[in-house]
Amino acid sequence: MDEARRILAGCLIVLFLILSGCESHPPPYGREAEMSLPGKRRQVWAVAPAVNLSGQNGVDPLLQADIVYGQLQQVHGVTAIPVNRVAQVYASLHLERVQSADQAALVCDLLGCDALLVPTVTLYDPYNPPKFGGSLQLFAKPSGFERSRAPDARELSRRASPSENDSLPPPAQDFRQVVGIFDAANGSTRDQLNFYAGGRHDPAGPLGAKQYLVDMDRFCGFAYFSLIRQMTDKSL
Repeated sequence: MDEARRILAGCLIVLFLILSGCESHPPPYGREAEMSLPGKRRQVWAVAPAVNLSGQNGVDPLLQADIVYGQLQQVHGVTAIPVNRVAQVYASLHLERVQSADQAALVCDLLGCDALLVPTVTLYDPYNPPKFGGSLQLFAKPSGFERSRAPDARELSRRASPSENDSLPPPAQDFRQVVGIFDAANGSTRDQLNFYAGGRHDPAGPLGAKQYLVDMDRFCGFAYFSLIRQMTDKSL
């Protein structure tokens, strides 16, 4: 009788362990907040080299654009064209940056995309707590644009109004812009950062969400994610 009880107890223990192992647990990370572009038609957006208005020489326009590209790939309904292809078109047109809607339309036509997304960095302080200010400007290619009727790149450059601070032109048709300042010393910014980091880091890591405070590229990714989220809410 005692032997039967021991066998039964052993079977129950094995069954408990099997059921415990089969219990589903949500992953500790990998629960990124999703973004979707309104409408049913998929759009192609190209990411341009960033414009640096922060006054900091350490800002790399291509690296900033790569960070934007990485965040843009998470948007459902958008196919992103990386910055290296846009830089090649800039070089072929002898452009340093887009300074008019006509130039943006020509770049879009050459790339075969629906819109050109231009990041601008206005504040860059990588020291803990980091601070970042920037904007995203989306130039859509007009539906009736024809390259054969457009003036050449030099003529477009002459038409573009000069700017003392190299900023982009004022808003025009088929244009959207979002702007933001992200200061990690601010409580509301930290709340947004913790929400963003909740699905993107391993809580068991030594730094956890604090890694976004000591890695400026990660903090910029959070900022661009927030700006892209605003952009998709008011997309073209």
